[in-house]
Amino acid sequence: QVQLVESGGGLVQAGGSLRLSCTVSGRTFSRYAMAWFRQAPGKEREFVGRIVWASSASNYADSVKGRFAISRDNAKNAVYLQMNSLKAEDTAVYYCAAGYYTYTYYFSNSYDVWGQGTQVTVSS
Repeated sequence: QVQLVESGGGLVQAGGSLRLSCTVSGRTFSRYAMAWFRQAPGKEREFVGRIVWASSASNYADSVKGRFAISRDNAKNAVYLQMNSLKAEDTAVYYCAAGYYTYTYYFSNSYDVWGQGTQVTVSS
C-alpha cells in the first residue's frame, strides 16, 4: 500500500520561493503518476501539476505555468514541487496524490492515494 507524506510548507513573502516534498512509502505500482493539488480557504480543491514517474513528463495548471515545477527522485522515493514567484493567491493547503497515469490528470478523482497536506501561506 502506497502512503504519501507532504512537507516543506510554511510562510513566505510574495515573490519568494518554496519547495514542497512528498515522500512515497510502501509498494508502488508500475506506470503511475504523482500530482499536486491545492485547496484555499472557501475554494474547491484544484489541480496544480502532475509528473509521470517513469518519463518525468509533467503537466501544469495555467495558473502556475512558468512558476512551479515538479520533479522526482527515484533514489529518495520523493516528488518535489518547486514554487517560485509566489503570489498571495497561491496560499492553500497543498496535497500530494498518486494514481495511474491518465489523460484526465487534472481531476482529483483520477488519484486514489492522498497525503495529509501541508500549509503554504504567502504574505502580500
